[in-house]
Amino acid sequence: MIRRRQTPWIQRWSRPLIGGIAVLGAVNTAYLTLTKLLGGEAACPTSGCEQVLSSRYAEVFGLPLALYGFLAYAAMVVFALGPLLVNPDKDKKLRANLENTTWLFLFLGATAMLVFSGYLMYIMFTEFVAPYGAAGICYYCLASALFASVLFVLTILGRTWEDVGQLFFTGALVSVVVLVGTLGVYYGGNNPNGQIADGATVPAVETTSGPAEISLAQHLTAQGARMFGAYWCPHCHDQKVLFGQEAFDQVTYVECAPDGANSQAALCGSIPEIQGYPTWEVNGQYYSGRQTLEQLAQSSGYDGPRNFQNTL
Repeated sequence: MIRRRQTPWIQRWSRPLIGGIAVLGAVNTAYLTLTKLLGGEAACPTSGCEQVLSSRYAEVFGLPLALYGFLAYAAMVVFALGPLLVNPDKDKKLRANLENTTWLFLFLGATAMLVFSGYLMYIMFTEFVAPYGAAGICYYCLASALFASVLFVLTILGRTWEDVGQLFFTGALVSVVVLVGTLGVYYGGNNPNGQIADGATVPAVETTSGPAEISLAQHLTAQGARMFGAYWCPHCHDQKVLFGQEAFDQVTYVECAPDGANSQAALCGSIPEIQGYPTWEVNGQYYSGRQTLEQLAQSSGYDGPRNFQNTL
């Protein structure tokens, strides 16, 4: 009697495992999407989440990158669990066809997500972790990259692939397409002015300055105060808005983004007190986060006019 070969456990449970991991990824990216759309800040043990999630890499065509991630994870959930809803005893042929078709989609999706996550990890470690250390780590991004890696492994081991060579060729083709598309988005369509290194696009400050704002800015500069920020940081832009264009032009500003204009990323990375942006250095003390002009006046010993006109 010939014994039937037993299916490995990883193949028996691969679809539920893929579906479960994809659900976790969907929850992760849904949280980031809602936080971004509602104007909130993601909870994070370091400032890395805010730095990365507020950077130019966090949006594609005006929408949060996390939204695209959510859609990708949701598709993986459907591809993984959809065929399981068909009863194999009642409609064996349909179940088999769905499984064969969706396995290819699962592999293509997991490969694309792995390559894209790998690129984002490269960006995070080179542009944020390298200059700022642990403060530049986005744990949500790490989680998403881990989920993508596990999904890829599960799609490879989750079934017996008949033509491994064809699978390798397809995966390589998808990887090239994803990389080319990613570079095109971030260095072309997502940056229409072509301004990246030493000339990154900075939102314009449209508020004007009153005498009080200008006087405070001059006082801060005379005291040696400095504001450390990044061109992509929304709170830094809000800080500039409070001063107004004329006044902020007189503030000593240090650009910390590696790809920002006149970047001094090395200086920012050498100061342990800088854990996020903006950070003010006033009279030897460091103040993290956007400061009201009253707070800056108080911490700097400013005794001039305080009838500041700009608000958020």
